[in-house]
Amino acid sequence: MTDRVDDLMAKWQTELPEALVASTEFGKRVMVLATALDEATRATVTEFGLTGADFGVLAALRRNGKPYRLKANELSSSLLLSSGGTSNVVNRLVTRGLVEREADHADGRSTYVRLTPSGVSLAEDVTLANTKSHEKVLAAIPADLLERATLAMRDVFGYLDQ
Repeated sequence: MTDRVDDLMAKWQTELPEALVASTEFGKRVMVLATALDEATRATVTEFGLTGADFGVLAALRRNGKPYRLKANELSSSLLLSSGGTSNVVNRLVTRGLVEREADHADGRSTYVRLTPSGVSLAEDVTLANTKSHEKVLAAIPADLLERATLAMRDVFGYLDQ
């Protein structure tokens, strides 16, 4: 059984075999999977009237736990967004009543971004819907194979984090 990555690898083997190193196939397979999951996420968040960045902010605040807030700079760092980019997203979400800014009384230069009750509800709804969309992408993979692949990726990431 061959797939599109096998076809791509075969073409490179013919055309430029020196471009194929030990990590080439692995990297291509990770990229194909990441693209499929990203497409599923984009479709899901769009159904909720959100952008990927909107979802990133809502999810970051919700997973942080009660009181569902982070300092604006912590939010930017966790999302790998510039402070200006984060501010634009937060402004959009404030307008929709999903988040609010609150002063940091301990540091007058900082503000918190906090989920509103409707923001908590939406964050949970879209996160659960996104989980289901990812399950659909991976549905054909037997559970034991998915578990082994997850463990293998954890091992791989252990080397990347060093």
